Amino acid sequence: MAWLNFPRRATGDVAAFAPGLNDLLSSYSIEVVPRTAAKVESFADLLPENTRVYIAHIEGTPIDDMVATARRLAKEGFPVMPHFPARIIGDRAMLEDWIRRYRDEAGVSEALILAGGRATPQGEFESSIELLETGLFDKYGFRRLHVAGHPEGNSDIDPDGSTRQADAALAWKQSFSEQTDAEMAIATQFFFDAKPVIRWSERLRGEGITLPIHAGVAGPAKLQTLIKYALACGVGPSLKVLQKRAMDVSKLMLPYEPGEVLSELAAYRASHPDSTIEQVHFFPLGGIRAAAEWANEHGEPIRKVGAA
Repeated sequence: MAWLNFPRRATGDVAAFAPGLNDLLSSYSIEVVPRTAAKVESFADLLPENTRVYIAHIEGTPIDDMVATARRLAKEGFPVMPHFPARIIGDRAMLEDWIRRYRDEAGVSEALILAGGRATPQGEFESSIELLETGLFDKYGFRRLHVAGHPEGNSDIDPDGSTRQADAALAWKQSFSEQTDAEMAIATQFFFDAKPVIRWSERLRGEGITLPIHAGVAGPAKLQTLIKYALACGVGPSLKVLQKRAMDVSKLMLPYEPGEVLSELAAYRASHPDSTIEQVHFFPLGGIRAAAEWANEHGEPIRKVGAA
């Protein structure tokens, strides 16, 4: 099958002036939930080969649906990374059952380990650290483990507005990464301003936290949709970027695109080759197809899965 040729826009498109943008987007990842994944007829026709697909585990989603979605994506040729939210996992037996099922029924060997959005634990686990401490991911041969990062802070971890506990948790995970056989990285919450993320990555590196950072960004979406999600997910100072856009009548009705924030991030990365910012992770808040098509258009040319 021939290389796919995605159309490029004329001068003024972010790809035309952002140094390093193609490289930054060359190995992006994307997130789905079982409900939205079921609406996609073929991921192989939509995503580049070897695109990592996260499966978000929303509270109340049956594990059967999660495993079925993972199995389908794996059969289409994609590395699959399901979420393991600590606060909705009842006990060690449940955690081990999930891990075993993902491995045996879907061939999964990757996981995003996080606390989860629930305010109080449903069972015995409260944090991602407690999940990692079980040793079960190593026991079942998981080769890649990602953990959550919050460049603009996380009120669930540090309600006083500091980053003290969040930083301590990442320092623990940095140490853990040197003991486990799995590769590890930090996947961040989505943001709308690159500057706080760049400062955060530099501060972490200064503190000896050198795990690769997969920077989370929202895919193209209506402004109202993004503001709703940003408020619900506790996005911090960069929310002002959306609020400012909402005050501009000329932009109010136009869909948001992540070109500006990614251009700034790519330019920084191109001029700082030692940066720990490794790649981009898309939250497709405006739809999987919209996010994938935008990323494909502004990244390097790609091939479909199984291309010769």
